[in-house]
Amino acid sequence: MAIMVNIYYTGKSGNARKFAEEMVASGIVQEIRAEPGNLKYEYFFPMEDTQTVLLIDGWKDQASLDIHHASPMMKQIAELREKYDLHMRVERYSFDEKGIPASDEKFIR
Repeated sequence: MAIMVNIYYTGKSGNARKFAEEMVASGIVQEIRAEPGNLKYEYFFPMEDTQTVLLIDGWKDQASLDIHHASPMMKQIAELREKYDLHMRVERYSFDEKGIPASDEKFIR
């Protein structure tokens, strides 16, 4: 069963955005996207909260996510979170592989 994790990073003085920019510039994001089982790893910026960055982090299954969490990259990510003094709020979702139900298709353009 696939897993999607929304991580909201919040800081001060634009630190959440600086964190995301350094994650990309350092190559960590590209490494994570190349990990087996990674489905999505993208940052978004909420329009109404300039001090927060949303990371949408998707994995094929729990085993893939566990391997990622055990990787050396997690230490690098934790160090960057500390560097930018970020706080996190996490939402976790799991979903089946069936996709979008036909009853919802009429709402998609």
